[in-house]
Amino acid sequence: GELFFRQGKRFDYVYAIRSGSVKSYLCTEDGRTQITGFHIAGDLLGLGALAAREYSCEAKALETTSVCMMDAAQFEQLAKEVPSLQYQMLTIMSEQIRRDEELMLLLGKRSAEEKLAAYLLGLSRRYASRNYSPTEFHLSMSRSDIGNYLGIAEETVCRVLTRFRDEKLITTHRRHT
Repeated sequence: GELFFRQGKRFDYVYAIRSGSVKSYLCTEDGRTQITGFHIAGDLLGLGALAAREYSCEAKALETTSVCMMDAAQFEQLAKEVPSLQYQMLTIMSEQIRRDEELMLLLGKRSAEEKLAAYLLGLSRRYASRNYSPTEFHLSMSRSDIGNYLGIAEETVCRVLTRFRDEKLITTHRRHT
């Protein structure tokens, strides 16, 4: 539950997740939140603050999480001096843009079942790309958070996961899928 950074605060650090998971979210003036992403080991947090020099969202640990904090100014200087790091940053940002585009399509044009299936498959691909099991993983986020992220009700998330389990598309044990 620890916060790494708050929306509107000065950009001080880039965070590299070593283990665990984090959710990022926006807070509206009237107190509502919109989850903008779930981040796992290997992801970088805070890159959205590069242009405005302040964090555009909040990031909160979902479980015991280990991160490497890199001073933003030193990180930027290193990226300027090491072309391969700069290229890696562009690749990471490109992957995030692609995931955001896929999410936009998912939110607007798919049924609840399709949204949840695409979310689980995307998470599986992300775990596989980091050499973790793509078929067995822990869902550290709550059903409510998944619903918020996908634009569906928590009850719908629970109902669809139960249907997937009953149809033997997935197996679950608590938050282990």
